[in-house]
Amino acid sequence: MRTSLSDLLATRKIILADGATGTNYFALGLTSGEPPEFWLDSHPEWVADLHRRFVDAGADIILTNTFGCNRHRLKLHNAQARTYELAKKAAEIARRVADTCARPVVVAGSVGPTGELFEPLGALTHDDAVASFEEQIRGLKDGGADVAWIETMSAIEEVQAAAQAAINVSMPYTATCSFDTAGRTMMGLKPDGLAAVFAELAVPPVAMGANCGVGASDILVTAIEMSATSSLSHLPIITKGNCGIPRFEGVEIRYSGTPELMSRYASMAIDAGVRIVGGCCGTSPEHLAAMRAAIDKHIAGPRPTIESIIENIGPLTNKPPTDNDPNRRRSRRS
Repeated sequence: MRTSLSDLLATRKIILADGATGTNYFALGLTSGEPPEFWLDSHPEWVADLHRRFVDAGADIILTNTFGCNRHRLKLHNAQARTYELAKKAAEIARRVADTCARPVVVAGSVGPTGELFEPLGALTHDDAVASFEEQIRGLKDGGADVAWIETMSAIEEVQAAAQAAINVSMPYTATCSFDTAGRTMMGLKPDGLAAVFAELAVPPVAMGANCGVGASDILVTAIEMSATSSLSHLPIITKGNCGIPRFEGVEIRYSGTPELMSRYASMAIDAGVRIVGGCCGTSPEHLAAMRAAIDKHIAGPRPTIESIIENIGPLTNKPPTDNDPNRRRSRRS
């Protein structure tokens, strides 16, 4: 059953986005350095199966296997000419899964960063970035994606370029950043400054927020900041947090989050004002099923504080804000 993200949001229900792509592929045999997008050719049945497992776990939104499907990332594998083709194929696979479901499931076209620095720090220009994202998003749209899901961004310029590309293709879009560097993105953007990024664009995002980062506890603090910012009050907030904290076990990365922890994270995200909750790195269909159960049985509780987040989810990776820190992350009540 096809629907739009705007229609889902209009129901006023809490929406569950899916979990991880890459870390679940690694469990199936994806090797380090291998582009996940190449599985669209070699293992399309595995790509479809992960989508299906997330839908069966209760996901309302599934993300396409296109996080790195732009010419700048694909050129590292001499596949830059395949951007449109691979994006379209990924959307088609996800679309077929969504269309077999009796309930509405949104296909979100994953749009990750280029991996390049914008001038003057690097060589990437605004026009080049827009053209790159436009090529990818056009493929996603033609393959049947419902919305462009811009994610894991850190630079204002790159968020704006991806958003402009979606607007050029007449595609609704969402945008999330990774606030993984002392409560900011790697390029210095704070959570309460995200709304201003879209102020001069002709079309605002359908929703916006945070994904990935350094753990479920930290992304909840980010959610508190965003929901306490008056300029964001009219926009639905997204948190798609990592499954706990990553740790090396030998040469492999393992995430500390259990299904029980992720269910508590989902419940606290709702109390923090989040409308779209999901999981990022390390989040399996089993974790997502626990999150679905938590959403369905959720009873509204008090707005989380840093203390309650630490008590229920675990310690912050980033230093908690303090009143005498001029660059502190705010956690005021609203």
